[in-house]
Amino acid sequence: MGKRKSSKPPPKTQRPKLDIAFNCPFCNSNKSVTATLDYDAGVGSVVCNTCNERFSAKIHKLSEAVDVYSEWIDACEAENTL
Repeated sequence: MGKRKSSKPPPKTQRPKLDIAFNCPFCNSNKSVTATLDYDAGVGSVVCNTCNERFSAKIHKLSEAVDVYSEWIDACEAENTL
């Protein structure tokens, strides 16, 4: 009697990579904003390489660069609505 053939496990799917360079809301430069995350200090910061605008926010262990950038965009929109 022969053994039953075992089916192969499904192939692993790659998680999509999140962006680490973003567009600047002030000077409209493409991919000029970079984010740095300091998990030990709990601070994430974004800096535009063209116009030198800066923003910092509190982060936690699960935060990503896009989270700090989105907080910056939200703060800019909140400031513009006043």
